[in-house]
Amino acid sequence: MKSRILALSKNEEFKTLLKKKKISNKYVTIFFGHLENKKNNKLNISFVAKKKIGNAVKRNKIKRRLRNIMNEAVKKISIKFDFSYLVIAKSTMLNNEFKIIKETLFQEFKKIK
Repeated sequence: MKSRILALSKNEEFKTLLKKKKISNKYVTIFFGHLENKKNNKLNISFVAKKKIGNAVKRNKIKRRLRNIMNEAVKKISIKFDFSYLVIAKSTMLNNEFKIIKETLFQEFKKIK
């Protein structure tokens, strides 16, 4: 099955999302809002892991986890496709179980309206 996730690409998209609404928990900070010139049939989301978290292996592991969680979230919960999302990971993601992180992120995405 083809993924319905599309990454943000332009610097302006990141800058405008950083000025919009945000939700934060101990694993991630999620910025979300409406972007113009966006396709509504795809989930427009990007994952960011800062260099402070660790080396490339650790950062890629976090982004892989987040991508996997979002693929499941698209199938299981109703995520608003008219919003664009920017998910910035925190270092606590490395030390916790995948299942716990998944549950908290599902709760955060249910709060977004």
